[in-house]
Amino acid sequence: MAGNSQRKGAVRKKNGGKKGAVVGSGGQRRKGLEGRGATPKATDRPYHPAAKRAKAAAKAAASQSNSRSRVASRRAEDGPELVLGRNPVVECLRAGVPATALFVAVGTENDDRLSESVQRAADLGISILEVPRTDLDKMSTNGMHQGVALQVPPYRYEHPDDLLEAARRAPNPALLVAMDHITDPRNLGAVIRSVAAFGGHGVVIPQRRSASVTAVAWRTSAGAAARLPVARATNLTRTLKDWANAGMQIVGLDAGGDTSLDEFDGTAPTVIVVGSEGKGLSRLVRETCDSILSIPMAGPVESLNASVAAGVVLADIARQRR
Repeated sequence: MAGNSQRKGAVRKKNGGKKGAVVGSGGQRRKGLEGRGATPKATDRPYHPAAKRAKAAAKAAASQSNSRSRVASRRAEDGPELVLGRNPVVECLRAGVPATALFVAVGTENDDRLSESVQRAADLGISILEVPRTDLDKMSTNGMHQGVALQVPPYRYEHPDDLLEAARRAPNPALLVAMDHITDPRNLGAVIRSVAAFGGHGVVIPQRRSASVTAVAWRTSAGAAARLPVARATNLTRTLKDWANAGMQIVGLDAGGDTSLDEFDGTAPTVIVVGSEGKGLSRLVRETCDSILSIPMAGPVESLNASVAAGVVLADIARQRR
């Protein structure tokens, strides 16, 4: 119709509407015509109910696995421990660590350390078991056992209340040491040795985030862990508050303390609190202390190792009490 192409929305074709060849798409729609392959499984489609159920089941399985691993780690922590290597084994036996069995791999080359270990184990009545080397490989995490391993039973900790009661029954004033998240078992063993040497009555450690009385601590304590009780506190801050209410003075060790060791009176019932190797005393434990004790230095050294500082203070308290 004449003039119809001028209406609103009308489009005039370039070829005038005649039939025949027109300009093509140039293959731009070819990809859209290709097949998309097989339909994915229901569990592979994120929004499908089957996929959601599978995801929930996998999450539940992972949670159960983590729970099992936590239980296994607690059992491993509370179970017997293996000391591996010829030097560590003979040192533990020399220190009187209460071992239950000595494992020797079949075909292990003998030397002075192995001979001494076997002889000491026999003298102490410890079972000596000859096992295949593959069994020792499975028992150790890295296989670096050198053909010998010593089994040490789990340490039996005291309750903090029993530890305090035994210290108060002692003829001399109670002297206890609390370890505020000391993570190195060698420091723990060294402190146990110092407490036993200078007339202390026991050590308390937190139940979490702290070194425990392992074979390394046994060896460092030179057998003192067999004579000195060690308690585990579920909450160290609460235990220290209970001890303070029972008449104990709580004294923390820190290089920037408000009281010098030269002015400290250690003749009263005392609890010495030793801070961690890096951060020192935690905030809550520090607020629980009656005073913060510092050791005066004669040289350019700013601070001492945790176990060394504890030994210095314990030695001075022993001198005062003599």
